[in-house]
Amino acid sequence: MSQQDKLLLIDGNSIINRAFYGVPTLTNKAGLHTNAVYGFLNILTKTMDEENPTHMLVAFDVKKPTFRHKMFEEYKGQRSPMPGELKEQVPVLKDVLKAMGITIKEEPGIEADDILGTMAKLGEKKGYDVTILSGDKDLLQLVTDKITVKIPKSMKGTTTVEKYKPADVIAKYGITPIQIIDLKGLMGDSSDNYPGVPGVGEKTALKLLTLYGTLENVLSNIDNISGKKLKENLANNVKLAELCKELATIKVDCKLGINVEDCKLENIYNEAAYDVLSKLEIKTFLSRFKLQNSGGNAAVEKGFAYVNKKEQFSHAVKTCLESDIVAFKLLLQGKNDDEIENSGQFTFVLEEKPRILGLVLACNSKMVYFCRVGDEIGVDDIREALGKLEESCDTLVTNNLKDQLDEMQDVDITKYFDTEIASYVIDPLGKSNYSEDISMEYAEISMPTYELLFGKEKIASLIESKRKEVVRYYCYDALVSFLAFKPMRRKLKNIKSYELFTQVEMPLVKTLHNMEREGIYIKKDELARYGERLAEKIDELQADIYRLAGEEFNINSPKQLGVVLFEKLNLPYGKKTKTGYSTSAEVLEKLRVENPIVENILEYRQLSKLKSTYADGLSNYIDPDGRIRTTFNQTITATGRLSSTEPNLQNIPIRMDIGREIRKVFVPKQGYVFLDADYSQIELRVLAHMSGDDELIKAYRENADIHQTTASLVFHVPYDEVTELQRRSAKAVNFGIVYGISGFGLSRDLGITKKQAEQYIEDYFASYPKLKEYLDGLVDAGKNKGYVTSLYGRRRPIPELSSSNYMQRQFGERIAKNSPIQGTAADIIKIAMINVDRKLREKGLESRLILQIHDELLIETKEEEIEIVREILQSEMVNAAKLDVPLIAEVKQGSDWYTAK
Repeated sequence: MSQQDKLLLIDGNSIINRAFYGVPTLTNKAGLHTNAVYGFLNILTKTMDEENPTHMLVAFDVKKPTFRHKMFEEYKGQRSPMPGELKEQVPVLKDVLKAMGITIKEEPGIEADDILGTMAKLGEKKGYDVTILSGDKDLLQLVTDKITVKIPKSMKGTTTVEKYKPADVIAKYGITPIQIIDLKGLMGDSSDNYPGVPGVGEKTALKLLTLYGTLENVLSNIDNISGKKLKENLANNVKLAELCKELATIKVDCKLGINVEDCKLENIYNEAAYDVLSKLEIKTFLSRFKLQNSGGNAAVEKGFAYVNKKEQFSHAVKTCLESDIVAFKLLLQGKNDDEIENSGQFTFVLEEKPRILGLVLACNSKMVYFCRVGDEIGVDDIREALGKLEESCDTLVTNNLKDQLDEMQDVDITKYFDTEIASYVIDPLGKSNYSEDISMEYAEISMPTYELLFGKEKIASLIESKRKEVVRYYCYDALVSFLAFKPMRRKLKNIKSYELFTQVEMPLVKTLHNMEREGIYIKKDELARYGERLAEKIDELQADIYRLAGEEFNINSPKQLGVVLFEKLNLPYGKKTKTGYSTSAEVLEKLRVENPIVENILEYRQLSKLKSTYADGLSNYIDPDGRIRTTFNQTITATGRLSSTEPNLQNIPIRMDIGREIRKVFVPKQGYVFLDADYSQIELRVLAHMSGDDELIKAYRENADIHQTTASLVFHVPYDEVTELQRRSAKAVNFGIVYGISGFGLSRDLGITKKQAEQYIEDYFASYPKLKEYLDGLVDAGKNKGYVTSLYGRRRPIPELSSSNYMQRQFGERIAKNSPIQGTAADIIKIAMINVDRKLREKGLESRLILQIHDELLIETKEEEIEIVREILQSEMVNAAKLDVPLIAEVKQGSDWYTAK
């Protein structure tokens, strides 16, 4: 056996299930669903790139697994049946794996985890390094120095992989790998639908195992355990705990009729596999076959050159100056000397000292130059080279341009192509758009991941000790940008989104960078006083809640709150789960009218979040100059709207007076004021234009009160006789229609019956007949094409429309109706931002655009420039788009953000 031999074991059922729910619905021309197969292959190939296995086996459960104890059949039987779209893909995946020559093992009477356990121990015994990939934590019991378990975890739309060696299990749980069996015996496993000891969760189980070591020792020491209820539960469920441990114990001695040597990987990118994937239309992975046949990554990496001499650098720049297309990547040092930012991580630096550590250049597919700043190559040389390239070349390509602009001269943005932005415009549902994520699909090469090469380490301290890996990673980064440029440009043109990319999204990169550099001043002392006021109000609410409840309890504990609301106060809508009653915002909203305690709880939650996130949290983001610099995210939302993070300045609660008051701590610098402009009902105006509804267009052209107009039409009363209640109801319908509101949703918002709400909606569409026709047409288009588009060509894929799940399809219909409207509104505000920022600079003004909050723009305006800035802001916002209805933007002035708004 070779020293490099490595066995990769994959839990087939676990990973295909994760892939199915993690990847939006995909179908080929024959109507076969392929998202689970695609997702599985994505995880498989990424893991293979990281592990470089010589042997592999994928284990599956057979259709009717035999359980280890009759008692648990009822629990296993409670599992929801496999969705039809997933069920049909399991045999397809097996066909793909067989074609690739990957060993599959499934055995009647033997569960997949027992196959994995047996093969892992066989591999360990023969000296192999073994990696198991599964979502099942039971497998952690197998971890040894030679056996690693990897568990994919999804959070906030991003999948990461937790890697477990013995030390990692101990660090995470405080117990050894073998004690995982005892842990499961005590607490059961909800994912496998079998219970543990009632009242024993993970925290309690770990505490018991820390004290007694094993389940058997816990059960033999019941009399010594504190807590009457816990004692009773343990004493009454001894047999259950023992059976749970038995079920959790993975067998490692099954007779499988297969050896590790039988699982050797040969040429997985073969002709048969190519044919299967071609028929499935999973084109992303076909590029791997081309790469394999051209010599693989080794052939690519032969062209990576480390440059640290002046003469070499001059040659690299000269070579690139002869090309029309050049890809580049600046290596930038972070805020601290020992930190370099990875793709997508940006740290603002107040100091003027240069952050450039190197420049990577690629102008063909055969040579990539990693140019290192040092004794012979200076920062000024790098900047000068970039300037020459911008002047000489047609296009400069990079990934994540915004975070590199700090160290570049005033760029001509029309010359640049950002592959991150292009990837987002092409597919806004993609989880990530960095070079390592787009490499296979657009560049047809396999790029190592940052995590694989460096983990969580910062590169600055490793640029010498791991120079080879640093050079390799960033050369790939630039090469992927170069290779992806033409396929991406072609794709953007094919889907008719190229103008959106070139005229809106790319210019916006520069505008957002300008805004991030400026930041906004905040009064730190007033922020602290605001936090104190919130704390006082929170204390008052807490006292009222305790009084109404008749006892003190942890309001932040859903479990304790559920008991108070649904057991002590006997409020309705109590839905008990394994972990207790649900006390979600949706549940509490239903209870508002039932008891005044609920109103107090909702306000308590809002103010607590306001205090922790903003009053306390914002102070952590104040730079030495007293300003806060948020990061505007351009590639996050599916509709095209911007988001803001670190800190989030777009989500400050403004419905409550005390929430709005936090805007008072945001002030302009001395000699400046704030001018704030907000679009009036932009989404309704967009809806009027896109639907072509005559009544709606007429109302806006006549500058009528649109809510009063709607009330007059829906409630069949003269315009001048509309009551405030009728107008408020019409307003809810107007805005609800934009978001595809249902009768149930409207009834909840207005506090009326579902039947009344449905009648309001019916009368609304009767009043604006073209609206329903337009919105229904969007749903039909979404079903036929798989996507809808904004007025400017922004695509929004809607895989939910082809789901077998009714709720998913309903959600898809709401998205189909709303996305073109919200996407168009987002495009218009982006155009306005670009034009306002450009005009301020063209006229040599010192006023600056500093914030965008959805439909609102905020300018820090020099006092001598107020009138000209007001005119620019008003003009550029109302003229950002030519619609069949006028755009209205109200400009207000203030000495702080609160008064300006």
